[in-house]
Amino acid sequence: MPSIFTKIINREIPSYKIAEDDNFIAFLDVNPNAKGHTLCVPKQEIDKIFDIDDDLYLGLMQFSKKIASALEKTVACKRIGMAVIGLEVPHAHVHLIPLNEMDEMRFQKKVSMSKEEFEVLVKEIQANL
Repeated sequence: MPSIFTKIINREIPSYKIAEDDNFIAFLDVNPNAKGHTLCVPKQEIDKIFDIDDDLYLGLMQFSKKIASALEKTVACKRIGMAVIGLEVPHAHVHLIPLNEMDEMRFQKKVSMSKEEFEVLVKEIQANL
């Protein structure tokens, strides 16, 4: 059965897409730890990040770095945190989270955003890519 991320990649489920290329997609997390919380996902459905072949893994890191740079230019923060958890969806992905405090990396505190706020944020991040 396809993961929720595969359904997003295949446009079966809508997302707040920031960027994509042939191998990867980046979109805002709809249940964010902080404003700008973004997921970078390989289009190939692979459960565990360390099962990704070396070239795709390095590509994911390069893609994530590009997105993180745009996020940092867009969202006021001290830095962009990166996490790879891998328990919530059986599809490898990287969390990029604008950080001002450590609690934003704990996946316990969430922020609420409206559809309009998500849409505006996507455009602002895209402008900084």
